[in-house]
Amino acid sequence: MTELIVLVDEAGVTVGTAPKASSHHDRTPLHLAFSAYVFDARGRFLLTQRALSKQTWPGVWTNSCCGHPMPEESNEQALRRRLDFELGLSADEVIELLPDFRYRAELDGVVENEICPVFGVRVSGEPTLRPSEVEQSRWLDWDDVLSGRTPQLSPWCVLQLQALAGHPGIEQLRSPEQSRPSGA
Repeated sequence: MTELIVLVDEAGVTVGTAPKASSHHDRTPLHLAFSAYVFDARGRFLLTQRALSKQTWPGVWTNSCCGHPMPEESNEQALRRRLDFELGLSADEVIELLPDFRYRAELDGVVENEICPVFGVRVSGEPTLRPSEVEQSRWLDWDDVLSGRTPQLSPWCVLQLQALAGHPGIEQLRSPEQSRPSGA
């Protein structure tokens, strides 16, 4: 089955679809994506390294999970699908953090050009990495991530971290579950 991405105009209105495998190049069209920041019950953040075999940004350290919604799929459905596919994890809680995030980045002649809402996710359990997607992962303290005590990060992750510092949704996710008030 050919995986399709959703092409959009500057206003974010769908204008078509294209095969994902042939759409990322030096003139990548604007399309929909998402980024997810995963936290566990202890409040640790999951940093991942993209597989060395990836067509785009191979071996680059980044946020927990990224992907593209398929046509007729919501961002949250896409997030849950990719979280399971890449990391073998199920989301216990999903919070939309940056609904209007957009970026453009280039590496080795390949451009990312995305309207990319950012989500925070709480999971239970440990990741089971799919080697074709994720080379390795690390649970880290969020403050260490914000302080730059990480490997070099993807450009979208760097931009997202600037906007996520002190975000109330992140603070909610990084607080250990047992200390959270009921109903939170």
